[in-house]
Amino acid sequence: RSSWLLLAPLLTPPVPVITAPPCSLCPEGAHRFQWIRNLVPEFGISSSHVKVLSSPTEFYELLKVQIKAAKQRVVMASLYLGTGLLEQELVNCLEETLEKSLQAKDSPDLRVSILLDYTRGSRGRKNSRTVLIPLLQRFPEQVRVSLFHTPNLRGLLRLLIPERFNETIGLQHIKLYLFDDNVILSGANLSDLYFTNRQDRYVLLQDSPEIADFFTELVDAIGDVSLQLQQDDTVQMMEGMVHPYQGDKVAYCKIANQRVMEVINSARTRQELLHAKTFHSSQPGSSLLSQQGSQASGSLKPEPDTWIYPLIQMKPFGIQIDEMVTETLLTEAERDARIFLTTGYFNLTQAYMDLILGTRAEYRILLASPEVNGFFGAKGVAGAIPAAYVYIEHQFYSEVCYLQQQERVQLQEYSRAGWTFHAKGLWLYLAGSDLPCLTLIGSPNFGYRSVHRDLEAQVAIVTENKALQQQLHQEQEQLYLSSGVVSTSTFEQPNRYVKLWVKLVTPLIKNFF
Repeated sequence: RSSWLLLAPLLTPPVPVITAPPCSLCPEGAHRFQWIRNLVPEFGISSSHVKVLSSPTEFYELLKVQIKAAKQRVVMASLYLGTGLLEQELVNCLEETLEKSLQAKDSPDLRVSILLDYTRGSRGRKNSRTVLIPLLQRFPEQVRVSLFHTPNLRGLLRLLIPERFNETIGLQHIKLYLFDDNVILSGANLSDLYFTNRQDRYVLLQDSPEIADFFTELVDAIGDVSLQLQQDDTVQMMEGMVHPYQGDKVAYCKIANQRVMEVINSARTRQELLHAKTFHSSQPGSSLLSQQGSQASGSLKPEPDTWIYPLIQMKPFGIQIDEMVTETLLTEAERDARIFLTTGYFNLTQAYMDLILGTRAEYRILLASPEVNGFFGAKGVAGAIPAAYVYIEHQFYSEVCYLQQQERVQLQEYSRAGWTFHAKGLWLYLAGSDLPCLTLIGSPNFGYRSVHRDLEAQVAIVTENKALQQQLHQEQEQLYLSSGVVSTSTFEQPNRYVKLWVKLVTPLIKNFF
């Protein structure tokens, strides 16, 4: 019965799209990617504040250290929080830090804000909500738990579609972990697999107050249009807010758009003013006294050599910034430039596929082999999902061969015994360069879901610093080392056999996983 309900999402009506005007590249400026700041705030920082992590264990230990050291704010956005011992240890760390904050009279109260997805966070009897309720009960004034519910899951569809399958309609998919002025950007969720043997990507931005403020405001904005978890495990909207699935859908999406765009635009204005002020104060004719004063107070920062651009994608709200920037990067990549693109779930949008096949740069695309796919060995219909990905991969590879692009566009499959693969993002190497100058890191998978259904956020990190470029290069190399190149013989292996029913159903449901 539930197998046929997989088709129920096809009944949901499309949301009207608010299209942003196309952006044009701006050749002048500190670097060639400065055009991105026409869409989002630009944060200039020192490369010494950026640290690239490589393993789930390192990520988990850093989370605990950062929680314990937090004094003013902890902001965590994830798809869900798991229910195992490792996740409970994180919650215990939060409890200890909140307890310390209450006892320290001279320091400001610590605020904890957690944003999760409603459907994924409510799955099962023991779930993200039940793990967090004790924290809410113990610290009601300091802790906020927001559960985002997609406006597209409503009415008859919401009544008919069962648990787990309801997650196909749309999710809160942003992964962001913030502690005072330190920000971790990742594709990893707060679950034991992501702390042990599910490979992802992780970047720490240290001592970056403006970036931390921006992401705090972003999570607050999404939290304001989300259901608020109560101490008795009920949920309710903030007073005066339109309900995501009971209220008017158009009105809800409009308010959500306004709240998120307000955060983006106000931060962009702030950063432009800061940039103008810094530029003028660095001119030869500017006041030496003001410069000496700032030097004396120790507030003079080193010249930025790295720029951070937050890229937001929330198509249900008509926000398509990440899609626009990604498409422009792929379009403008020059001949002999190299793009290393990775996704845990290879299901590219038609637009991204057309750009990869129709442009001039070299592509090395890293994806999960069936055995390291997160759905491998799953029960029921979900167990066929790795086969569906194999089918999609085979179709794309056949298109590459048909266009005789095998040299320029190469597929590689990640394979590692006992591990699953969840890394996503890209590294851009300019023509003639052995090191990347740009990376995208965050939650999007470059698929239909990421572009059209879910709430996503990543950052573009642009750097001129060789040491940071080397860090990013090593990260890329380490991931690609555990991979093998895809060829025609790959799909002749027995484990690549795709059943006829999977081939027939995949085109109907590929937009939902």
